[in-house]
Amino acid sequence: MRVIAGSARRLRLKTLEGMDTRPTTDRIKETLFNMIAPSIYDCIFLDLFSGSGGIGIEALSRGAREAVFVENNPKAMACIKENLRTTRLEHKAVTMTKDVMSSLYQLEGETAFDFIFMDPPYDKGLEKTVLEYLSGSGLVYEDTVIIVEASKGTSFGYARELGFDILREKDYKTNKHVFLERAGKVEIC
Repeated sequence: MRVIAGSARRLRLKTLEGMDTRPTTDRIKETLFNMIAPSIYDCIFLDLFSGSGGIGIEALSRGAREAVFVENNPKAMACIKENLRTTRLEHKAVTMTKDVMSSLYQLEGETAFDFIFMDPPYDKGLEKTVLEYLSGSGLVYEDTVIIVEASKGTSFGYARELGFDILREKDYKTNKHVFLERAGKVEIC
């Protein structure tokens, strides 16, 4: 796994051995960031279920002002911190070694995020739990884009009742990215 573009381009990132994390492949990461590239510069990025930190580090490398990494596994967090040092991006990062819901409660009232990315363990319903919380949270404002990496079969049919519109779904071989925002946003032409 490597950083695709930006200030840390081509630097290799470490990942945990075994099945504790599931790093997003370089190809999928490149596709994701090509879709959101125009809005990354100077954004505030929240990376939930961070794993080895590859997504948040990519955002920082491409010009995000700050990224918050939330990862419950201490070994994975040590990997994130090492990757931040390797890429020299630690000064723009906040790390939280705790479960996602506790972190969201702690972050409440601090700032609203431009992007919230989450890659929870597949098929456990964790993305719905997080979206339920975010539906009434000050961490999300009208322009926040929430991106969920999920198994291909995961349904987001409940998104509208939680107050979110699905902007786009990008399918890959075994998984997908779902882009959401608060419902009812008025576009001005």
